[in-house]
Amino acid sequence: MHVQEWLDTVPAAAVYAVVALVIGVESLGIPLPGEIVLVSAALMSSQHSGINPVVLGACATAGAVVGDSIGYAIGRKGGRPLLAWLGGKFPRHFGEGHVATAERSFQRWGMWAVFFGRFIALLRIFAGPLAGVLRMPYWKFLIANVLGGICWAGGTTAAVYYVGLVAEGWLKKFSYVGLAAAVVLGLATMLIIKRRAKKAQTAEREAEPVGAGD
Repeated sequence: MHVQEWLDTVPAAAVYAVVALVIGVESLGIPLPGEIVLVSAALMSSQHSGINPVVLGACATAGAVVGDSIGYAIGRKGGRPLLAWLGGKFPRHFGEGHVATAERSFQRWGMWAVFFGRFIALLRIFAGPLAGVLRMPYWKFLIANVLGGICWAGGTTAAVYYVGLVAEGWLKKFSYVGLAAAVVLGLATMLIIKRRAKKAQTAEREAEPVGAGD
């Protein structure tokens, strides 16, 4: 719930390690919030917290590629019994329906399923183990795995980093604009009240002689 607050309490080197580890373990087939951790760390890097976005993206990419490769090896060795075991341990992620959906995607798209699977939460967990279970040639898997890891990890890091910078700059500008608007609004309100008070006084003065003659 408070990933960024927790990451703020550890050194930069530990942040890199945590991002690589969480994404790597998620790629093994164990459901962890890899994307949330990456986004939180990338946002930190845009806030001048000592986190280098380039190093962060490289660590995230390495975690994704290595984790998927280990997951592929485990899936190739464990086969379908491994999916059945994972289904018993993580029914919400490895239920029969999820496995069937992921398997159809792999059979239809092949390498593209590995590449684009990195951008989809369900396939991101399945990609490595399922590619091994389905006996996809490792060289094909590796190419799609590396390209997908670079585009997903590097792209996410860059996008969140620059969005964070733009948001920070916009908020700074907005603070000055807001202050100026508050001053203008205050002056305008004061002038309107002063003008209405002056009109009320004039009307009162004009009404006084009429009252005296009656």
